[in-house]
Amino acid sequence: MGAAITAETFTPHIGKSVSLSNGWRLTLAAVDVPKSSRPDGPAGFTLLLRGARSPVAPEGLYTVAIDGGPSVALYVIPVHTPSPAHQDYQVVFN
Repeated sequence: MGAAITAETFTPHIGKSVSLSNGWRLTLAAVDVPKSSRPDGPAGFTLLLRGARSPVAPEGLYTVAIDGGPSVALYVIPVHTPSPAHQDYQVVFN
């Protein structure tokens, strides 16, 4: 992927399946773009990925392929998920 990665790179793919290079399948649940305190600087954003409650995919660097979308190397982190129905993961861009 040669173009700059922005929130807009991922927004059209919310709800689509995501494959990690280790075979895990997740879903792109949300793209969160907080209001920036630096209007002239690059906007940070967070991807929220969602998967089965168990087993939990380990934290790490993966090639992430979105169905019908980009394939990029991202550091994926499992995060505290209160819901017993699924496990959430974050990818942070700052």
